[in-house]
Amino acid sequence: MNKKTEELEQKIGYKFQSQSLLDQALTHSSYANEKKLGKLGCNERLEFLGDAVLELVSSEFLYRKYPNVPEGELTKKRASLVCEPSLAFCAREFGLPDYLLLGRGEDMTGGRHRDSIVSDATEALLGAIYLDGGFANAKEFVLNFILNDIEHKQLFYDSKTILQEIVQESGRQMSVEYILLKEEGPDHNKSFTVCVSIHGEKMGIGTGHTKKAAEQAAAYQAIRKMKK
Repeated sequence: MNKKTEELEQKIGYKFQSQSLLDQALTHSSYANEKKLGKLGCNERLEFLGDAVLELVSSEFLYRKYPNVPEGELTKKRASLVCEPSLAFCAREFGLPDYLLLGRGEDMTGGRHRDSIVSDATEALLGAIYLDGGFANAKEFVLNFILNDIEHKQLFYDSKTILQEIVQESGRQMSVEYILLKEEGPDHNKSFTVCVSIHGEKMGIGTGHTKKAAEQAAAYQAIRKMKK
């Protein structure tokens, strides 16, 4: 067992019986290709499994938490909680990107910060926990690291939609506009800063690795300002 994976186990509160399962969960296809580990040496199969476990756990959680909410709404809630940016956000909270095994090229072009890579690895880690320790341990991981603090997460990931609804509910004809203020950094690691204005008044500024993420962050700031 290497020190690094031991550190990750402490962070997630789960000790693997099979070290190889944890190693595979952290192995991106670019690393597997570089090290000639073959198509089955990366975390893609574990990600496939983890995705199914996540869907079941999150569905049961929402079913019990919101007994009076219809199926369509539950589906929307689940989609926002387990979408790519949301999973990547959860994974960064416990530092998962630091432990990923990436090919040199992928690492140098900012792969460690890419939502798609980080969210896939989160699902792979979940799949590995499920195989290694069963459903109860996998469920505990989801509840502790993905479905924790969901009111805050949902507000953040649905902030553009929520802001639009708040503006519509006011009954006044007001427009919501997102303005790109600046774009910085190289192509593989860009940073965008966006301002949201409501009826011409600046209400929030947000920054993110994609325009969409920056817009969500700006909308989130605007909602907080309006709620005050």
